[in-house]
Parts: sequence; C-alpha cells; structure tokens
Amino acid sequence: MRVIGTAGHVDHGKSTLVQALTGIDPDRLKEEKARGMTIDLGFAWLDLPCADGGAESVGVVDVPGHIDFIKNMLAGVGGIDAALLVVAADEGVMPQTREHLAILDLLAIPAAVVALTKIDLVDDPEWLELVALDVAELLASTHLAAAPIVPVSAVTGAGLDELKRTLATVLTHLPPRRNRGRPRLPIDRVFTLSGFGTVVTGTLLDGEFNIGDAVEILPAGRTARIRSLQTHRRPVQTARPGSRVAINLTGVGADELRRGDVVVHPNTLTPTALIDVRFRLLPGAPQPLRHNQTVDVFVGAAEIPAVVRLLGAETLQPGEEGWLQLRLARPAVATAGDRFILRQPSPSRTLGGGVVLSPSPRRRWRRFDPNVLARLQTLARGRPDEILLETLERLRLTTPTTLLTVAELDASTGAAALDELRRRQALVEIAAGDETLLLGLNAWRQLIDGLTARITEHHRQFPLRPGLPRSEARSRMQALLPGVHLGARYFNALIDALAQRKLLHADDAYVRLPDFAPTPTPAQQQSITRTLAAFSASPYAPPNLQDTLQMLDGNTELLEYLIDQGALVRLGGDVLLRTEDFNAMVEGITAHLRAQGTITLAEVRDRFRTSRKYAQAVLEEMDARRITRREGDVRVLR
Repeated sequence: MRVIGTAGHVDHGKSTLVQALTGIDPDRLKEEKARGMTIDLGFAWLDLPCADGGAESVGVVDVPGHIDFIKNMLAGVGGIDAALLVVAADEGVMPQTREHLAILDLLAIPAAVVALTKIDLVDDPEWLELVALDVAELLASTHLAAAPIVPVSAVTGAGLDELKRTLATVLTHLPPRRNRGRPRLPIDRVFTLSGFGTVVTGTLLDGEFNIGDAVEILPAGRTARIRSLQTHRRPVQTARPGSRVAINLTGVGADELRRGDVVVHPNTLTPTALIDVRFRLLPGAPQPLRHNQTVDVFVGAAEIPAVVRLLGAETLQPGEEGWLQLRLARPAVATAGDRFILRQPSPSRTLGGGVVLSPSPRRRWRRFDPNVLARLQTLARGRPDEILLETLERLRLTTPTTLLTVAELDASTGAAALDELRRRQALVEIAAGDETLLLGLNAWRQLIDGLTARITEHHRQFPLRPGLPRSEARSRMQALLPGVHLGARYFNALIDALAQRKLLHADDAYVRLPDFAPTPTPAQQQSITRTLAAFSASPYAPPNLQDTLQMLDGNTELLEYLIDQGALVRLGGDVLLRTEDFNAMVEGITAHLRAQGTITLAEVRDRFRTSRKYAQAVLEEMDARRITRREGDVRVLR
C-alpha cells in the first residue's frame, strides 16, 4: 500500500486537486473552509490502475502551503512514498515551492510527480511551456530531477486521467515497503469518536499491527491495546507497512497523547534525548550553522526544540555537510536511517536536514575526538544492528557466524550488534542440534503464514487425513525460503520450533494445525458404523478389502481414516482386521507359544476358526514385528 503527499505554494490548488482526484474534501476544519486555505493536514485516498488490470488504493496526505504552517506540512510528509508537487500555471515557481522541494529533497522522498495546475487560467501556450521549463530547472538540482510534469485543471478535469496514470506508473517502479517486524506509527492526528474512544492516525512503518495487539505509546511509555484498525475508512484485521492507518486504542485517553508520539510494540524502541546525525546545510541558508545553535528538529511527526553540537568543525557553511549531535529538549523516538529536518525557530525557515546515524549514543562526545569521527564515518554506511538486520533479511535463514561474515562486521562490533537485536527481540533464534539458526521477523512471519496456509488447504482438501506429510511440508518451507538449502536437520528444527510455540502439531509422519482432528461427515459415520459392525460379527474372518470398500461407498479416504485412527489394521495380502481382533489373536498365539513352544499355521487357523489366508497374514505380521520367528513349518517366540 502506498501514500502520496502534496507539496507546493499556498493557493496553488493542492486541496482542490486532491478533491478532484479523490472526490474527498481534505480540508476538515471550519477555519480552513472559511479562509479557503489548508491549515493542518488533510487526508484522502484514490484508486490507481495496476499493471495487472486491477486497482490499488493509495492514501493522500494534503499539506498546507502557507509559510506559517510549514511545521504542519513537515508532520505529514515523512512517511510518504511519492510527492505530488503542485505548481500553479498562472503563477509558476514561488517561495514555498522552493522550500517544499528542498524539504522533499532533504527527506529523500523517493519519487515525485509535478502537477501543473490551473491551466484553464492560461491562454498562452508559450507561457505554459516557460513555467514547465522553470519547474524542470528547479528540479534539476535535486534527486527528483526526473519527475514527470503533467498539466491539469481541477476545474475542467483536463489532464486528471493522465495524472492518475503517471502517479500509478511512478508508484509501480518503487521498491516494496520494508517490513522488519518492528512496527511504529508516528501519530499525526489524535481525536475521540463517540462510542469508540481514542483514535490516532499516521503512516505505519517497519512492520504490522493486528487487532488485539498490546502497544506502547512513546516517549511517555503509556500502554494500550488495539481495539480496531481502519485503512481508508475500511476495517482491517492487519495494518500493513506503508499504509495510512487509524487505530482505535483502549486504555489511554486522547488528552494523554499528542502529535509526534509513536505507537510501537512494547519494548521494541527506546526514546532518546541525544541523536547523532549526518546533516546538510541548504546552499541558501542565510548564515553558517554554529555550535550550540538553537534549532527545531522535525523527525517522524514530532517537532522538538534542540541544541546543535557541531562535531569535527567550528561552523558549517551553506551547502556543506557535517556531523552533528543534537541535544533534544525532550525525548524523541527515532531509528537509524530516519530522515529529519532542522528549522530556525525565529525567523522561521528551513536550514537543512539529513539522516539519523545513531538514535541512542552513549554520551555527549568530545567534539574533535578522532575516534568519534571515525565511528560516525562507519555509521554513515549503516548502524551495525541495522546492517545485521538487512543482511539477515537478505539471507532469510542463517547462523550467527555466517551472518557476521556476510555483513562484514568485525567480531566485537558484530557480537554487540547481535546482542542488541536479541535484546530488542528483533530476530528469531532456533536451536538445531549444536547450531543456532537465525531468522528475521519478516521471514519468520512469512514462514508461519505460508506453511499454515498450505496445511489449512490440505485439511480442506483431505479432511479425513491426519495431516500434511512432512515431505510436503518441507517442500513448501523450501519454497518460502528461496536461496536457502533446507536440509533435514534445519527443517526438523524449524518444525520443532513451530510445534513448541503451539503453532502446529507434528509427529514423525505428519504436521497439522493444533485444533485439527479428522472428522467424518454424518453420512460417512453411518458407513463406518455399518462396516465395523460387519467386522465385529465375524472378527477373525471379516469382509475382504473389496467388500469393505463397497460398505464404505468406495471411499478409499475413509478406509485410510479407519486405519490411521487405529480402528482397522492392514496386514499383508490386503487383509483387514479390527485392531482389537488382531491384538486378541496376537495375545492368543503368544500364550500358546509360551505354553507349547511352537505353533503351526493350521493350529492358528483352527484356534480362531479363520481361513488360511487370515492366519498366514497374522503370523507374517508377528514375524515382521519381531514377536515370532519362523522355523520350518512352525513359529517360535523370539
């Protein structure tokens, strides 16, 4: 699921365009409607065409363009997949166009489409071309230089279909949202609904939430439970990464929460008041960035005052990059790789932005310590625990030794990072003899979901069988772990781990769901009763295989069910006996042998008033079970 966000100068038609595309008015506040201007975040959604001929529901975050509300804009664009940069054709590029584009560039928003709006107000084609060229020139200095430009009119509808197709194409080429199994939802709106209670909204990152999940709201550490979930006003059981989500929470009041708080699974993230970052000062900044300068930090949906600690330099000149340690006025929730923006509080303007390297440094660093600067250089390529998670995500199933080798981390750094992942429960460990297997949470969840789905389908197709054969379970598991050689030891370890967690039941031959039991239909039960009655009437010379199948209405599955359940035993030569009757014959023959020492086939036949065929089948089964041994024409006990 994808989310796009608008950007652009005030009164360039962002909200009008969103309403034209979606049929939803994103301006929800009375003041917004009175002033005809977006003040806070608005939300909508639309269906965009997919390559397979279907449609995908895409969320839209509409942000204010006025300079006074840039802070509200920053709360909404952090989790988007692509930007819809709106430029009015009758005015062209304006101050907030440039500032919004700079913010999109600093946040590394992966893609954008430019909507050249209000073309119904422009009669001169050359003017339209000049505005498009001006926009292209502005984009050229950013990573969004390849963004397509689509002329549209929200009034006449011209270009809207082309804009939808272009958005769909751009989103199709984006990589899927990452799912590290560590969900977090930066809250951009809090409200109360009558009959429901507290509701929060935001864009879900890094994992999934399910109805009933226990959650923690950081940084305050308040606990709650998910009562219900919605995406685009539709109830869902599971909220997926990258989707716009409304969460109905129980156990916490709306007055206890605010924009910028983060909903997480308990004990997965820790708030911090110190953050190490890589920062780029915009070329148009009015002055250098100074040590101990006061700034506003925007990360996720939060806005937090902070003091800059400049590392390795006295000042940072406009256009330069450097290392900072941000000392926050109150705790924030961030992870390595998160993007952030710094703004000057007064007069309010965007200074620059960058990427979080370490969200929880141990202490304040000495500003010119070469070891600290070397560490930041290392972290710039990725935090060690994040590098391990990425590597584990790629390998899917591996051992600690292989993981550290492939991640190219030295032993001490890698061991510390692995311990951190264990502490955060960010991976799954499974014992396989004298080895330990590691899986990422995403691979583990896919393994559970995929194997459970296969077992469920097998139960549906074959309701009388005891379960999915282990060989088929191994084939399915191998398909769920591409690139992994799933040997018998690893497979058995995974099955044992799933069984220990009560996600399935396994024996030497089959795996099945914990609550599954083969159950005949009422009609099949009648056939079973009729058949077993016939066996009971003649216990030692019961119906043959053909007659038995006829009494079971030709259902071989039903016959296998009776054998699997232990009601019947199949002997050589397609001989069938009730298990209790077979056991009685074994006990009788064994008692005779203890008393007499030997027994012949004829003696067995006469003792149980059966036929030679049945007597021979029972004796051969006793030989196979190593109860008796044949010596010439007689049997003796082993």
